[in-house]
Order: sequence, then C-alpha cells, then structure tokens
Amino acid sequence: MRGAVIRQRLKPWMLPIAMLGGVVFHQWIGYLAFLTPYLIFVMLFVTFCRINPGEFRITRLSLYLLAIQLFGSLLVFLAIRPLSIDVAQGAFICVFCPTATAAPVVTGMLGGSVPRLVTYSLVSNVAVAVTAPFVLSHTGAADIGMLESIRAISWHVAPMILLPLVIALTVRRVAPGLHREVGSRQSVSFYIWAVSLFIVVGKSVSFIMAEPSGRIPEIVALAVSAGVVCGLQFFAGRRIGALCGDRIAGAQGLGQKNTILAIWLALTYLNPIASVGPAAYIAWQNTINAVQLYRHERKAVKCRNQNASGGQT
Repeated sequence: MRGAVIRQRLKPWMLPIAMLGGVVFHQWIGYLAFLTPYLIFVMLFVTFCRINPGEFRITRLSLYLLAIQLFGSLLVFLAIRPLSIDVAQGAFICVFCPTATAAPVVTGMLGGSVPRLVTYSLVSNVAVAVTAPFVLSHTGAADIGMLESIRAISWHVAPMILLPLVIALTVRRVAPGLHREVGSRQSVSFYIWAVSLFIVVGKSVSFIMAEPSGRIPEIVALAVSAGVVCGLQFFAGRRIGALCGDRIAGAQGLGQKNTILAIWLALTYLNPIASVGPAAYIAWQNTINAVQLYRHERKAVKCRNQNASGGQT
C-alpha cells in the first residue's frame, strides 16, 4: 500500500525528472539510444491493447487536425522564410511532423478518447509518408527522390505505429485473456515513455552541445519558435477538439509530435541546424504534458478525497 502511495505521488513528476536526467547524463545516453524503438514498440502495444477495432472511425476531428498539420505547416514556413530559412524549416517541421507515438498514452491518462487519438495518429503518419516527398522538395535544401523518400519514411513509421497495432489486434483474437490483462496495465506504458523521454532528451542535448558557439543566436531563435508553435498547436487543437466533443484528443493530436521522426527528417532533408527546432519541441511539449498530468492528478486526488469524506458522513 505504501509503495502504491509513493508511486502515485511521484507520477506527476516523472516527466520533469526524465527530462532533467537526460540533460544531466546526456554524455552517456549514446549507450542506451538503441533501446528507443523497442521501448516505443512495447509502450504502443500496451496502449493498443485497450482499443476495440470497432471504435476506429475517421471523424471531423481527424480531418480538421490533418488540415492544420499539412497546410498550417506550409503557412508557417512561408511566414518565417523571409526572416530566416533555417528557422522557417525548424518551425515548419514542428507542425508538419505527425502525432507522437506516445500521444495515445497521455490522452488516456488525461481522460480523452484513445480511439480517436489512435485513429488520427495513423492518419497523420500516413499523410506525412505520402506528402513528404512533395512538401520537402519545396522546403528542403536537397533534391529528394519520391520513391526513396516514401520508402524511408514508411520504414521509420510502420514498425513503431502499425506493427504494435497488428500484434495487439492479433492477441485480442487469439488470446483475449492476455489482451485484457495487458490492457489493464496502462501505467506500465507511462514509465516506459518516461525512460524513452530520458534517452531522447539526452540525445538532443548532445547534438546541441556539439554545435559551434557562433550559431547560438540561431539555436535560440529555433528553440523560441518551436515553443511558440508548440503552444499554438496545443491551443488550436483544444479549441478544435471542443467543437468536435473531445478537447483532450484534439490538443494532444495536434500538439504532441513525433519529434524523433521530425529530427530525422530535418537531418536528412533539411538544413541539419533545423533539427534544433524539434529537439527543443521535445522540452516544450513535455513541459506542457507534465503540467497537464500534474493538474489532472491533483483533481483526481481531490475527487477521491471528497468521495471518501462524503462516504464517512
């Protein structure tokens, strides 16, 4: 019982602890980096085990969020380009990249619709795989072969998104008891996500530390623009979600990004310095998530206390 209480109190602070740990121990993160795709895979498998296939539906929410992701990213790029092409690329990729693989986890923890978010996550990633060759050829610094780009992006997206889903659905059919048991252990995915965050933050810090001091003003501009874009996406997603009946799914779907894929896209097809944008986005989005989880946990504790006191009277 005491261990459960400690975990409950520690949970809202896990994300800041993971981020701080990544900063402090960034020099040694390279030894753990290979674990990231496996951690994401297990985390998504646990999350997908709570999904009913009949709940997958493309709704207005998915279409509205997708429109902002694709067209909004181009508007951001065109607006900032006259000031700095590198900052424009960094801000662009923070909007264009798909929903984070961990977004369904956070959505479920905050009480949002996991099926809605999973649906949009799949739509979002497929849309990036299809449109990236065309979009990046106009915003990037290098020529991109269409088939090569689609194959490369799909290779990064499919194993982390689609395969855990397929396995979860297969387990649901052949071993429903195991499926229910895994689905009831959603807290496991949270702690796996915290470890993944620790590794990714450490890798990002190591990359930024390797940049020459002369690029500090540009790095700061990229980090600030990523913060502005992050806040606007969470705000816009919440407003759109409110119109469609789920503010949490809307906010997480649009605001929480697959920054690992975004950094790879920036390093591969944009000016490499633009990858500082999604690297900084990691800190911004997880700060917002940490605040949301903390407030949600406090409300939950308050409700439990009120119910307990009500039951005693």
